[in-house]
Amino acid sequence: MKEITADKNLIAFCGLYCGACKKYLDEKCSGCVGNEKASWCTIRKCNLEKKYSSCAECKEFSDPMACQKYNNFISKVFGFVFRSNRKACIARIKEIGLEKFAQEMAEKRQQSLKR
Repeated sequence: MKEITADKNLIAFCGLYCGACKKYLDEKCSGCVGNEKASWCTIRKCNLEKKYSSCAECKEFSDPMACQKYNNFISKVFGFVFRSNRKACIARIKEIGLEKFAQEMAEKRQQSLKR
């Protein structure tokens, strides 16, 4: 099992921190950015096309709830099941940057800020 470390490259495009995810730590997933199997994810696809590190870089992202790629059915289910607040994660990334966000999430040992 991997250890939780602070690595900005382990921040998913939607704001989750893969570095604290059980699947990543158990080496069953390479994380959002490197996961070619996640071609179904519209958020990942959009960020890759625009060459963004996360949705925090998107100029059109002033209201994440208005973005249909970000606020889709799968993300709503994920947010409900894991009590995840990806909107707060994106706001925090905008506030403190990717490196500090990764450090903060690693210290908290959390994949997401909670609702």
